[in-house]
Amino acid sequence: MQKRFPILSSSYGAGWSANRRIAIVAAVVAVLLAVATVVAWLSGGNKGHQAPDTAAAAPAPSTSSSEAAPKPAAGSGSVPHPPRIAEPVAYAKAAAQMLWSYDTRTTSRDQQLAGMRAWMTSETKYADWASVVGQVPDPVLWSRMADQDQHAAGMALEGHYPGAFKQALTEDPSAITKAYIYVVTVNGKQQIAWKKGGAGAEQRAVTLAVQCRPSHDCSLAAIAPNVTQ
Repeated sequence: MQKRFPILSSSYGAGWSANRRIAIVAAVVAVLLAVATVVAWLSGGNKGHQAPDTAAAAPAPSTSSSEAAPKPAAGSGSVPHPPRIAEPVAYAKAAAQMLWSYDTRTTSRDQQLAGMRAWMTSETKYADWASVVGQVPDPVLWSRMADQDQHAAGMALEGHYPGAFKQALTEDPSAITKAYIYVVTVNGKQQIAWKKGGAGAEQRAVTLAVQCRPSHDCSLAAIAPNVTQ
């Protein structure tokens, strides 16, 4: 039976750890994302969703956290190109909408990954690709979804800086000036459809780490396993 794309569940836990995360940026305090921490969280933070006619929940993706993105020649299918946006909240909303959207009718799994990789920061020190690729179903599940012509459209309705992040910046405004990583929570919805008129809609929420250096377009650094409001 057909299963939904288990990407970015809205049923995550309460929030990120408040500990300092030196791995991602030595001076950034509290809720700023650490690559090593996010990878560890992913092992237990991801939950799938199922279509109304599915008897069991979709399995967690079995993708290796170190899986490389396909070569650019693979194309990106229905995945949109990253926008030229220099404001963190606006970029995070665009990224969330991209993450909540897919079309197995026109896009292979490799193309999906290639398209998502284009949104990532080129600064490997801060890019947690594992947190992104870990949300994509394994090849077998993607194939089953394609058999059902499954596709989804995401809509980002609202984005904001979580309170803990704003408090951290208030306490140490200069902390962000090394990596320029901003924490943004986006709320929205996802509409899913498949063969024979099957359809459904769900509320979505995600917390992202977005890099926006001065005079540069923003890029995605990581997906948090927990939503922080």
